[in-house]
Order: sequence, then structure tokens, then C-alpha cells
Amino acid sequence: MSVPVPQPILDHAVINVADQLDAASELFRRLGFQLTERGHHSLGSSNHLAVFGENYLELLGYEPGKAARRADLWQAPLGLSGLVWKSSEADSEYQHLQRQDLDGDPPASFHRPVTLPDGAVTEARFRTVRLRPSLIPNGRSFFCQHLTPEAVWQPAWQAHPNGVRNISEFVIVAQDPALSAQVYSHLFGSGKIIACPEGAFVLRAGAATVRFASADYAQQRFGPLPEDYDGSARMVALGFVTDDLTKVTTALLAGDVSFEQQSEAILVESGQGFHLALRFT
Repeated sequence: MSVPVPQPILDHAVINVADQLDAASELFRRLGFQLTERGHHSLGSSNHLAVFGENYLELLGYEPGKAARRADLWQAPLGLSGLVWKSSEADSEYQHLQRQDLDGDPPASFHRPVTLPDGAVTEARFRTVRLRPSLIPNGRSFFCQHLTPEAVWQPAWQAHPNGVRNISEFVIVAQDPALSAQVYSHLFGSGKIIACPEGAFVLRAGAATVRFASADYAQQRFGPLPEDYDGSARMVALGFVTDDLTKVTTALLAGDVSFEQQSEAILVESGQGFHLALRFT
């Protein structure tokens, strides 16, 4: 039986905050995001989510005494570290990864308790399957099958003071952007990767675009790269679409966050955005 080629749709973006969950969640609230209450995975990590229409942002870290339970996660640099794709069937994605020689471990299952806006207590359950770790420098890329999507996409959690509706851009900087994009060309098909005149390569991913770019391009669009950038391929920036840039400005001023007002965008540089740049349009 043939195995279908998965479609590239961004499910969520992971920000590695390690032992700084309190500081990171406080910052992202000041940036104008509504965050869910802290969740605790059965695997040992903890998180906060900013939930949007099609995708979401995850602040992923650990509480005191729990660093060893998922030690592999915290080896990535602080900041953007996870590019996560939607999955309707993790087993099928795993078979595809095997066929393309991209596979890592078999699908894993885990869960976390969730208190819904109406006070009801439920459980968010997931199955994930990861691309081989050696293929993704400075982070992870994996498929996430939501067995209980209603435990994540609650309308009450999707309204944000900054008006953000979705992640619209996910940026990977590399000395050789074409080489960095190659793994996703194998994953989704070469026709999905589009070369742009300015030198970047893009992959349409539902409401978002994944962009593979040179350091020069990334700095022109997003400002300085993270201070610890060492030249290897790295996830460095997110773009967001908002229903009103005035809401972004109001939220950032109220949160005392420095930003740059551009002609059709607002930029928060990586030094103000927990090791990643944030661009609102």
C-alpha cells in the first residue's frame, strides 16, 4: 500500500526557555500574548501556549528538579528551537520518513492535564514523530498528531491583546539556505521549495511560510541575530499576522518592550524577544 506524502502545514513553533519559564511567560504576556496556564507533560517538561487560529506558539521548559527528564531538549540554544508540522496520522508520517531515510525514533505518545476556560478538567493527548535529530541543527522538527484538538484550540484562548491571528512566518538562517532547505525538500517534495529573487527559499505551510535565508537577508528583515549565533543553521525569527498593528503598539508600550516601527510592520529584535526576533504585520 502506498504511503501518502504529508502536506506542509505549520502546527506550532517551540521556543526553548529551559529553566526560565517564569521570565519567558512574563515577557510574552508583555508582548501582548494571552498565554494558557502552565501545563505539565507526562514526559516531564512544562509549557505555556499562545493559541491562534490555525497554529500556536509554545514556551517549553522545565520546573526545578526536572531538567534530567528530557535532557535532550535543553541542548538546543535558548530561543526558537522547534518546527512542528500538523499530522493526521503519526504512523503514516513515520512510514514516509522511513521511506525517505529521514526517520528518527518511532511515534511517541504523551499527554498533559488541561483546565478548560469553563473550569472543566480534561487531558490533551498527542502522538509525535520526529525527523532524525542529526538532520536538524540547533533544534527539532517533528509531526504532531492532536488526539484532542479541542483541548488546545479553545476560542477563549485565541483572543490576544496584540491582535495576533496566526504565526505567518518561521525563519531559519543558514550559510547555505538551499542546503538547509534540502531536508524539507526530501520530506514534502522538491516542488514545495520556492526560490525567491532576494536569495531566500520558502516553503508554504498553511497560514505560515517557512523561510530559509542567509544571515544578511535575515538581519535586513529581522535585525541582529541572537548573540550566540555561530554560523550553523538556526531557527531565529517568527512573523505574526495581526488584525490591527495599533493593538501591537499599544501592547508593547504597556509592556515596556522596545520595538521598531516600520512602514508596514512592527519589529521586536531578538534581544527583546527571548533570543528570537518577532515581526508583526
